[in-house]
Amino acid sequence: MSAASVEQPHGDRPLIAEANRIRDSLPGHRVEIIGGQILVSPAPDGPHGEVLTDLMLPFLSAGLHGTETRIIQCFGVWLPTGAEDHAIPDMAVVDADYRDHCIESGCHDPAVVRLILEVTSSNYQTDLRTKVAAYGEAKIPVYVIVDRKHQRLHVLTEPTADGYASHQVHAPGQTVTLPDSIGAKVSLDVAAILEAGRPKAD
Repeated sequence: MSAASVEQPHGDRPLIAEANRIRDSLPGHRVEIIGGQILVSPAPDGPHGEVLTDLMLPFLSAGLHGTETRIIQCFGVWLPTGAEDHAIPDMAVVDADYRDHCIESGCHDPAVVRLILEVTSSNYQTDLRTKVAAYGEAKIPVYVIVDRKHQRLHVLTEPTADGYASHQVHAPGQTVTLPDSIGAKVSLDVAAILEAGRPKAD
């Protein structure tokens, strides 16, 4: 999911308090803090949700929702990019003991995360730029982006202080095998994933 707008804090109110106020006033929206800015994302459309459902199937078939790892949608991750920074990615593969590593406000230590996956929406640059830097600094091993605007699947690995050393872009017609570090072999059909996320033609 991508942010639709950016809101700054009001007065001396802490960002978390302001984020919670926004969340309460906009039911269904996702509110994150990245780089000291509050990002507000609208409720996802149907194709966005359909992509996530289709994507979960190969991960489930590979046995990643079991005793060693879990597959979770909208998983809160605490980020090192700011004192109150946290993200809520569309999907994550995490260590099964993630509950023991909750830091604050339902967000967890990024050390338990093996993979994060985002499906782009209205402001795709958030997923392709802002979150690349944030997830890299948090040392998330694998970051997958379903870029619905440009019809591409991005797989980022080898996190660095400001992003990822490896950024592979895949087009329809390709099959992508994700790194074994996530805990099992998972292959993704790029064309099928992108087709599921395509909005209805006008």
